[in-house]
Amino acid sequence: MMVSVPLDKNQHDRQRFDCGVKELNHYLRVIANQQSFRDNTRTFILQDVNTPEYIAGYYTLTMIPLELSKLPLKLQKKHQHARAGGLIARLAVDQRYSRQGFGEWLVIDALKKLLQASEVVAFPFISVDAKDGAAPFYEKLGFTPMQDTPNNLYMTIADVRLSLAL
Repeated sequence: MMVSVPLDKNQHDRQRFDCGVKELNHYLRVIANQQSFRDNTRTFILQDVNTPEYIAGYYTLTMIPLELSKLPLKLQKKHQHARAGGLIARLAVDQRYSRQGFGEWLVIDALKKLLQASEVVAFPFISVDAKDGAAPFYEKLGFTPMQDTPNNLYMTIADVRLSLAL
């Protein structure tokens, strides 16, 4: 069974992690723990089932101001008073664990956590900043590109609720 847990610098081998993207590796190794300590982001990792200190993948969550102008007019009108949304700021899978469905699992897990958060502190959207070439991965999972910024995608909380059947 797969379970995400908060990053613990004393338990998880951050230096071993390599997703092939220098910036994502650096974030996990150097910045993620600091940002969590400062309450700026939360990073969750997927542990290797057999070797829990190994990180198969991770994602980082935070909140961002909404850019309503990048959304379809219908959603702009419906959510004109909304000010913030959830953000999957980073998501990466170690190359040793690629092509095993962990990326999709991490996105779904992140969506579940953000849906839970939205039940306590309401927000209507979840956004993701896709790295170059990753937008189709997110589109396959139900995200829609924002107007004029195809690497920024969104999903409504209502759609998350429906897709997770919660």
